[in-house]
Amino acid sequence: MPVENNNKNKLKPSRVKQFGGSFLILLTTLLLLNFIVPSFLGPRLPQVPYSDFIVQVQAGKVERAMVGSDRIEYVLKNQTSDGKAAEQVLTTTPVALDLDLPKILREHNVEFAAPAPDPNGWLGTLLSWVAPPLIFFGIWGFLMNRQGGGPAALTVGKSKARISSDGSTGVKFTDVAGVDEAKVELEEIVDFLKNADKYTRLGAKIPKGALLVGPPGTGKTLLARAIAGEAAVPFFSISGSEFIELFVGVGAARVRDLFEQAKKQAPCIVFIDELDALGKSRGGAGGFVGGNDEREQTLNQLLTEMDGFDANTGVIIIAATNRPEVLDPALRRPGRFDRQVVVDRPDKIGREAILKVHARNVKLAEDVNLATIAIRTPGFAGADLANLVNEAALLAARQNRQAVIMADFNEAIERLVAGLEKRSRVLNETEKKTVAYHEVGHAIIGALMPGAGKVEKISVVPRGVGALGYTIQMPEEDRFLMVEDEIRGRIATLLGGRSAEEVVFGKVSTGASDDIQKATDLAERAITIYGMSDKLGPVAFEKIQQQFIEGYGNPRRSISPQVAEEIDREVKQTLDNAHHIALSILQHNRTLLEETAQELLQQEILEGVKLRERLQQAAAPEELNEWLRTGKLSEDRPLLQTLLV
Repeated sequence: MPVENNNKNKLKPSRVKQFGGSFLILLTTLLLLNFIVPSFLGPRLPQVPYSDFIVQVQAGKVERAMVGSDRIEYVLKNQTSDGKAAEQVLTTTPVALDLDLPKILREHNVEFAAPAPDPNGWLGTLLSWVAPPLIFFGIWGFLMNRQGGGPAALTVGKSKARISSDGSTGVKFTDVAGVDEAKVELEEIVDFLKNADKYTRLGAKIPKGALLVGPPGTGKTLLARAIAGEAAVPFFSISGSEFIELFVGVGAARVRDLFEQAKKQAPCIVFIDELDALGKSRGGAGGFVGGNDEREQTLNQLLTEMDGFDANTGVIIIAATNRPEVLDPALRRPGRFDRQVVVDRPDKIGREAILKVHARNVKLAEDVNLATIAIRTPGFAGADLANLVNEAALLAARQNRQAVIMADFNEAIERLVAGLEKRSRVLNETEKKTVAYHEVGHAIIGALMPGAGKVEKISVVPRGVGALGYTIQMPEEDRFLMVEDEIRGRIATLLGGRSAEEVVFGKVSTGASDDIQKATDLAERAITIYGMSDKLGPVAFEKIQQQFIEGYGNPRRSISPQVAEEIDREVKQTLDNAHHIALSILQHNRTLLEETAQELLQQEILEGVKLRERLQQAAAPEELNEWLRTGKLSEDRPLLQTLLV
């Protein structure tokens, strides 16, 4: 929001801009009057060649001439039939360096003279010196105005914060759902802003700052706006990147100006979004000490302002970030951001509450069950759920329905998870058959693994960028931990598609590349982070995140070549065992694999109760339970060896 300038002696940027525009118009007008207008208003005389002029002089036809440096105006005297003289005025352009012209004119008795100096000629001379630099600066000023410079540079150190007066953010706590714990933490700030005397009377000091930490889309900005809306106080909103400019010192000046404005309107809330753009650790990333001088000076000014202004002035600083590990430790100490409020992805109850908030203005059919949708959307943040409701409404409108039905929500979930359907991407028979067995392999193994959730749908209809088919598994409840057997089961499920291709065709395709990448990453995390290797033990071989931010350095700790070799060996062993189990399960259920794949080829999509009843027929081989419990297999693995040969 533009800041009012209290200095009466300084021109406001708009007045400076108006003055500059008027000056350019005046200058252009003078140039027109001096150079262009006379050429139109002056008399137009006949123009003759210079050689003809000399011939006329030598023939005695020229009576008098006015000789100038660039123009000769002369008069011819002719006799008419009645004996009266008539003057004819002509002009010509002299040839440079014709020094014989005065002699020729005298020899033929031509009266000649030079034109009198123009009394206004000094104006043209002055403009010829002054106009070019003025035109240059005028064009430069115009370009600077187009790029945000020029007169705007007079306010470069002013804060760019947007102000909502009297808390008119349009958001209350009733508009925020799924983050009940965070709302409880922030209600104390609202109460302080409304009833500050209750706290100051007892000598209590409200926290100067609250840092909202959480993944993207969880509602951090929405919570900050709700605080201002509930407290009905001015709300200053600015992004961390808006402080940083090319010139050193500008960001610090904006921080000072922001806090000066906030103090004048206290009690109020100052909200800084994406704090990590401003508050990164001053130690530098990857060993580079120093870093960006402008960002560091801005951060230093912010630290000074937060810990420098008087307590209980009513200025509350709220910031949001999804990268708390990169923040400077000085920002998080008591006296600055005293509290860190975690705004995490909602659980099942929270997702249902968020869906109810976003579905207030949406016409829902009777078959829509928001609780079921909440179960089917684990890991969705508030922004994802808002997008889900809007996507379902768009699908219903596209079908000219009077209300949004449950099928619209199911299709919207698949769109968000797997992408848009690609019916135009036509697979040949070999590709379609390979994809069908691949997806059925995932489904059969996933149905037997612990903690994997129910298989809801398998399809050979291409979706998204590279998905030629997909299998959807929905967890029956929210999970926050994974145990060893669940990790092993997930790896085996990921390798199920490739294993099905090996069992049926005896060769593999490129369709399993993404599955193999995910399985490898999960196996490596189990060994290097989770400590699930009997040989390596509970040792963390991965660095903590803040030590390799910005992409510098190796994410793995400095380890000996022998340990690195052992890690690679353990990862390979984990994947080999999971691969063997996947092959064993599919070979054990070969008939079910064939029947389900053929039905999938005919119908393209299998889902619901019919699919689950079919997958319940899957039987587990004897070695499955032992492998899930220990992660080990017997040394004799004839099935894997036979198939690989």
